[in-house]
Amino acid sequence: MRILLIKFRHIGDVLLSTPLIKNLRIHFPDAQIDFALNEDTKEMISQNPDVNKIFAYDRKRIKNEGILFHIIDEYKFIRKIIRNKYDLMINLTEGDRGAIISKLSGSKIRLGIESRNSLLKLFRPYRSSIKETAHIHAVERDLEFLKLVDLKPKEKKVKVYFNNQDYEKASDILKSEKITDFIVIHPVSRWMFKCWDDERFSMVIDYLQKEGHRVVVTASPEQNELDRISKILSYCNSEPLNLSGKLTLKELSALISMAKLFVGVDTAPMHMAAALNIPVIALFGPTDPVIWGPWDNDLEYSTYKDIREVQCNGKHVIIQYPGDKIIYKNGKKISTAMMKILPENIIQQINRISD
Repeated sequence: MRILLIKFRHIGDVLLSTPLIKNLRIHFPDAQIDFALNEDTKEMISQNPDVNKIFAYDRKRIKNEGILFHIIDEYKFIRKIIRNKYDLMINLTEGDRGAIISKLSGSKIRLGIESRNSLLKLFRPYRSSIKETAHIHAVERDLEFLKLVDLKPKEKKVKVYFNNQDYEKASDILKSEKITDFIVIHPVSRWMFKCWDDERFSMVIDYLQKEGHRVVVTASPEQNELDRISKILSYCNSEPLNLSGKLTLKELSALISMAKLFVGVDTAPMHMAAALNIPVIALFGPTDPVIWGPWDNDLEYSTYKDIREVQCNGKHVIIQYPGDKIIYKNGKKISTAMMKILPENIIQQINRISD
């Protein structure tokens, strides 16, 4: 049996689909399970023993091409996929590219989320579909597809994989700094309106360092994130280890796996920490906790409610305030709810978890 999963979304979205991959492997142990995704998300699936082949769509490169080359590359990418003649195809988003691949594949069983595109709907890209509006955790929503083929989930654990080389690099950095017990703070997101106040984050870092907790600060290599980190550290009176932009996603996963706590905003590394069973304290602004709260692998279910306050799901904590609006301040988008969070709110949760 040949199975294809499609998820042209972001890093965290792809990571949260790993429970579905595992369940398909359990139900179809001899199947070829392939995955189509965006190039910059493939590290969430690579080295996963339940995935046979990855089709990575180089969105950044193709987006910048002229219209003719764009069409040619789209055609080549889709053709490379559909010639595998899949028996089961599942598009895990409502996106048009996945729907088109599904329709052209000729697969006997085509599943997806109802498309927003009224024209695509006329061509019936799916044999069965689920509603986009299902207000459940992203992990549970992906597992809903099992019901469409009369299957039940056997487990609900999110998994991220890295190799010994990734672990050794992260470990060597910590050894060189004589760090054995530490907290990861990941204060930035690709969407800056998900970020907290820079000076307040520096206060949390200084408090932890003063209390004897070593802090390791992380971020992606994106320049806007590195600039934000520089500003946060400029407010600090202490000297945390700054690894921002210095680690791949795999190496970052390895680093997080050795931490005693992860503190950060709503980002893929937050979901990576939860997948590695590291306690998470997450600062949320506009994000819906019901759908995107850090998943607890020990519970294998979510207790988050549609409320904006401090919530726990097993070992993980969300700090959030109601009445969020996205406004411009000094030329940047900010979340008004995020700005209501105080350093003592985070410190209180850190002390509770550390006791």
